[in-house]
Amino acid sequence: MAEARISVLCSGNGTNLQALIDSCASDAPDSIRGKIVKVTVNRKNAYATTRAEKAGIPTDYFNLVKDGYYALGEKDPAKLKEARLRYDAALAERILKDKPDLIVLAGWMHVLTTNFLHPVSEAGVPIINLHPALPGCYDGAGAIDRAYEDFKAGKLQDNTTGIMIHYVIAEVDRGEPILVKKIKIEEGESLEDLEQKIHSYEHELIVKATALLAEKIAAAKASET
Repeated sequence: MAEARISVLCSGNGTNLQALIDSCASDAPDSIRGKIVKVTVNRKNAYATTRAEKAGIPTDYFNLVKDGYYALGEKDPAKLKEARLRYDAALAERILKDKPDLIVLAGWMHVLTTNFLHPVSEAGVPIINLHPALPGCYDGAGAIDRAYEDFKAGKLQDNTTGIMIHYVIAEVDRGEPILVKKIKIEEGESLEDLEQKIHSYEHELIVKATALLAEKIAAAKASET
């Protein structure tokens, strides 16, 4: 049976990765029709590595400092920018070697430049990301905190924030949304309550979006054979 080859990028604990692993291994009708071919991490102690290894998935720890792109403590903006560009180009090369059909950013804490995005796009591989905000709101880091601050100040429209899975483009968190989930903030909720509530929906949404794209990819592959 045709299935999608999926490459996952992580920086931390890997709970979203675990949800993807579990779905790929499941026989449920709505599970992901795909195989995770590689998990790439950019932080040494990312628990995502352990999760991948337990599932028998190859891993790659690729880091700006460890792999010699810049020295620890480097402050020169020009050197840092140049290092990021070289790293992103090399990252694209490493990932494309596995011939993935889909790249999923599952808690990947590194903004990808066009040096990564262009070669991946030219290879015809979509990249998707989870962002804990509604489309066009709270781009970048600290999205949950900023939505909560606006809620406390009475400036959050309909007291509603959310999460989305979107295609990755050069503009941070501005790619076309694939799936969106609205989440209401209730009076008396703390920031920690909101974070917990948002995280509880993340796993479901990232699996659903990955399954949706994997299904299309698998169907296209099947029609080619």
